[in-house]
Amino acid sequence: MSFSYLRDPLFLSCFVCYWINRFVIEPQTNIAFFHSYLNDLICIPFLVPILLFIMRCCRIRSHDMPPHPFEVFIPLVVWSIMYEIIFPQHPYWSQWTTGDPYDILCYAIGASIALIFWNRFYQPKAMQTAS
Repeated sequence: MSFSYLRDPLFLSCFVCYWINRFVIEPQTNIAFFHSYLNDLICIPFLVPILLFIMRCCRIRSHDMPPHPFEVFIPLVVWSIMYEIIFPQHPYWSQWTTGDPYDILCYAIGASIALIFWNRFYQPKAMQTAS
Protein backbone atom coordinates (compact mmCIF):
# COMPACT_ATOMS: atom_id res chain seq x y z
CA MET A 1 0.00 0.00 0.00
CA SER A 2 1.42 3.41 -0.88
CA PHE A 3 1.91 6.16 1.66
CA SER A 4 -1.09 8.53 1.84
CA TYR A 5 0.84 11.69 2.75
CA LEU A 6 -1.80 14.29 3.75
CA ARG A 7 -4.50 11.60 3.98
CA ASP A 8 -2.40 9.40 6.26
CA PRO A 9 -4.47 8.39 9.31
CA LEU A 10 -1.69 9.23 11.77
CA PHE A 11 -1.17 12.65 10.19
CA LEU A 12 -4.92 13.36 10.30
CA SER A 13 -5.12 12.16 13.92
CA CYS A 14 -2.29 14.50 14.90
CA PHE A 15 -3.97 17.36 13.04
CA VAL A 16 -7.25 16.82 14.92
CA CYS A 17 -5.42 16.24 18.21
CA TYR A 18 -3.59 19.56 17.87
CA TRP A 19 -6.78 21.58 17.37
CA ILE A 20 -8.67 19.78 20.14
CA ASN A 21 -5.76 20.38 22.49
CA ARG A 22 -5.40 24.02 21.43
CA PHE A 23 -9.05 25.07 21.73
CA VAL A 24 -10.67 22.53 24.05
CA ILE A 25 -8.18 20.97 26.45
CA GLU A 26 -5.61 23.74 27.06
CA PRO A 27 -8.17 26.40 28.04
CA GLN A 28 -9.82 23.96 30.48
CA THR A 29 -6.78 22.58 32.32
CA ASN A 30 -3.44 23.53 33.84
CA ILE A 31 -1.89 20.08 33.31
CA ALA A 32 1.66 20.68 32.02
CA PHE A 33 1.54 17.78 29.55
CA PHE A 34 -1.20 19.45 27.50
CA HIS A 35 0.46 22.88 27.57
CA SER A 36 4.07 21.82 27.05
CA TYR A 37 4.48 18.32 25.67
CA LEU A 38 1.51 17.04 23.65
CA ASN A 39 2.32 19.21 20.64
CA ASP A 40 5.95 18.06 20.81
CA LEU A 41 4.80 14.44 20.87
CA ILE A 42 2.73 14.85 17.69
CA CYS A 43 5.19 17.19 15.96
CA ILE A 44 7.16 14.64 13.91
CA PRO A 45 4.15 12.49 12.88
CA PHE A 46 2.49 15.73 11.74
CA LEU A 47 5.46 17.33 9.96
CA VAL A 48 6.99 14.35 8.16
CA PRO A 49 3.98 13.64 5.87
CA ILE A 50 3.89 17.34 4.90
CA LEU A 51 7.63 17.37 4.16
CA LEU A 52 7.44 14.14 2.17
CA PHE A 53 4.42 15.41 0.23
CA ILE A 54 6.34 18.56 -0.73
CA MET A 55 9.35 16.45 -1.67
CA ARG A 56 7.12 14.19 -3.81
CA CYS A 57 5.54 17.18 -5.56
CA CYS A 58 9.02 18.60 -6.28
CA ARG A 59 10.12 15.16 -7.53
CA ILE A 60 12.80 14.92 -4.85
CA ARG A 61 11.11 11.80 -3.48
CA SER A 62 10.63 9.24 -6.22
CA HIS A 63 8.48 6.65 -4.43
CA ASP A 64 5.33 6.38 -2.32
CA MET A 65 6.64 3.95 0.25
CA PRO A 66 6.16 4.69 3.96
CA PRO A 67 8.83 6.98 5.41
CA HIS A 68 12.28 5.45 5.82
CA PRO A 69 13.89 5.88 9.22
CA PHE A 70 16.27 8.54 7.88
CA GLU A 71 13.28 10.51 6.52
CA VAL A 72 12.04 10.71 10.10
CA PHE A 73 15.42 10.96 11.85
CA ILE A 74 16.65 13.98 9.84
CA PRO A 75 13.61 16.18 10.66
CA LEU A 76 13.84 15.01 14.27
CA VAL A 77 17.46 16.16 14.54
CA VAL A 78 16.91 19.41 12.62
CA TRP A 79 13.78 20.29 14.61
CA SER A 80 15.51 19.49 17.91
CA ILE A 81 18.56 21.61 17.11
CA MET A 82 16.55 24.55 15.76
CA TYR A 83 13.83 24.72 18.42
CA GLU A 84 15.68 23.52 21.48
CA ILE A 85 19.19 24.95 20.95
CA ILE A 86 19.36 27.72 18.34
CA PHE A 87 16.04 29.57 18.61
CA PRO A 88 16.01 29.83 22.44
CA GLN A 89 19.38 31.64 22.27
CA HIS A 90 18.39 34.04 19.49
CA PRO A 91 17.14 37.44 20.73
CA TYR A 92 14.12 37.50 18.41
CA TRP A 93 12.99 33.85 18.55
CA SER A 94 13.61 33.39 22.28
CA GLN A 95 10.35 35.18 23.09
CA TRP A 96 8.45 32.19 21.63
CA THR A 97 10.75 29.26 22.34
CA THR A 98 12.29 27.70 25.42
CA GLY A 99 14.99 25.05 25.23
CA ASP A 100 13.76 21.95 27.04
CA PRO A 101 15.41 18.51 26.78
CA TYR A 102 12.04 16.89 27.50
CA ASP A 103 10.78 18.39 24.24
CA ILE A 104 13.47 16.43 22.38
CA LEU A 105 12.39 13.29 24.24
CA CYS A 106 8.80 13.91 23.13
CA TYR A 107 9.92 14.46 19.52
CA ALA A 108 11.83 11.15 19.67
CA ILE A 109 8.94 9.23 21.22
CA GLY A 110 6.52 10.62 18.63
CA ALA A 111 8.96 9.78 15.82
CA SER A 112 9.39 6.21 17.11
CA ILE A 113 5.65 5.64 17.41
CA ALA A 114 5.16 7.10 13.93
CA LEU A 115 7.78 4.82 12.37
CA ILE A 116 6.23 1.75 14.00
CA PHE A 117 2.75 2.79 12.89
CA TRP A 118 3.75 3.61 9.31
CA ASN A 119 5.72 0.40 8.85
CA ARG A 120 2.83 -1.72 10.11
CA PHE A 121 -0.04 0.20 8.52
CA TYR A 122 1.57 0.37 5.08
CA GLN A 123 2.89 -3.18 5.16
CA PRO A 124 2.03 -5.06 1.94
CA LYS A 125 -1.22 -7.04 2.24
CA ALA A 126 0.54 -10.36 1.56
CA MET A 127 2.81 -9.81 4.57
CA GLN A 128 -0.12 -8.78 6.79
CA THR A 129 -1.98 -12.03 6.12
CA ALA A 130 1.17 -14.12 6.67
CA SER A 131 1.81 -12.59 10.12
